[in-house]
Amino acid sequence: MVEVKRTIKLVTEQKVIDKPSDVEGFPMRAWNIRVYVLDESGQDAPATLFEKVKYILHPSFKNPTHTVKTPPFKIQEEGWGEFDMDIVLTGVDKGGDHPIKHDLNFQHERYEATHVVTFKNPKPGLLAVLKESGPVPGDENGVKKKGKHEDETKKRKRGGQTVDMEKLADGLQKLQEDDLLAVVQMVHDNKTADTYTKNDVEQGEFHVDLYTLPDSLVKMLWDFTAAKVDV
Repeated sequence: MVEVKRTIKLVTEQKVIDKPSDVEGFPMRAWNIRVYVLDESGQDAPATLFEKVKYILHPSFKNPTHTVKTPPFKIQEEGWGEFDMDIVLTGVDKGGDHPIKHDLNFQHERYEATHVVTFKNPKPGLLAVLKESGPVPGDENGVKKKGKHEDETKKRKRGGQTVDMEKLADGLQKLQEDDLLAVVQMVHDNKTADTYTKNDVEQGEFHVDLYTLPDSLVKMLWDFTAAKVDV
């Protein structure tokens, strides 16, 4: 499984406004939230890796759900109370929903909060956008390797057989534990210097970038997986 992590920053701003409040002692405030991704240098960058952001506010709001589809995914609201809100970040190119919690409070006029979001087996469209904010598996120092990794597509020709890399990735996730151990051994025995792997001992996970595998190994994994599950 290929995983790419990015740090997301939420910037919240709030101020007291001259409007009547429903609760004495709690003045009305205008507040807004914006979403950014941090690049390799830790600077704010447009969060173009998301196609939309959904804010789920306190149920006391007249319209408690807001969906924003354009970076910086800014929401603007007014209210007198602090609360914990749910935010759902949806990745581009079927990059999945990534829920996070955000503490809306009025302790400071401006404050920031960061969250780490993990993208599993990102599709080509998402992978291309992720490269704008940092390295991805198969890259060196954030620069894509030249040669056989240029112009990679999701389907690759293997000895007269076309292998759908997305279907292979999905099939590998369906394998039983014993079969997965066999896959790990195959990768270890047949990988090349260009192959990207990561063995996360603490989490008990093994990660591999399928697009960095040699042709013979991809065909071997395809034949093995196709014999075990429906791909």
